[in-house]
Amino acid sequence: MSDGRRARGALRRDALVAATVELLVEQGPGAVSHRAVAARAGASLSATTYYFADLDELLAAAGQEVARRWAEHARATVAGRAGAATGDGSDDGSDNGAVGVLVDAVLPVGDVSSHYVHLVGAGASATLAAAYAEGRSGLDAAVDALGLPLPAAVLVALVDGAAVAALSEGRDVRAHARTVVAAALGR
Repeated sequence: MSDGRRARGALRRDALVAATVELLVEQGPGAVSHRAVAARAGASLSATTYYFADLDELLAAAGQEVARRWAEHARATVAGRAGAATGDGSDDGSDNGAVGVLVDAVLPVGDVSSHYVHLVGAGASATLAAAYAEGRSGLDAAVDALGLPLPAAVLVALVDGAAVAALSEGRDVRAHARTVVAAALGR
């Protein structure tokens, strides 16, 4: 196989994974099918089965990509706001800044509601659940870099729980998450 052909194949495979990620994030795992992915990617239906043995393999690749993006978002947020890590999110140097950085690192940019809808749906797929569990270490490492006095898993759970509560109660998600985390840290 020539290098050009191999490169085109890698691009097609990446486009199929990207289309699957979009479907997962926008509509949840139930929306992912070979047909829907092919349509979203502008590819033939046969391309999905050529590059992926089955739907689980495609979901695993997409789940790994979603987890990689979450971890990268968290790392970039923490690194970009390292100076604010002792402030309240407004970079004023007060003791709650790490809380604001944490909340921004854990929550997605954009539609928070669809993020949690798709996360809850992911649990119904053993393949996605495994990919997300495996990729969780990247998110945890970024959160640990903040040096807060609770384990990353606890801090992420606090943000996630506060986000779901805020969504279900019509509150501002980021503000509520900051309040909950600050209270848990005694700040």
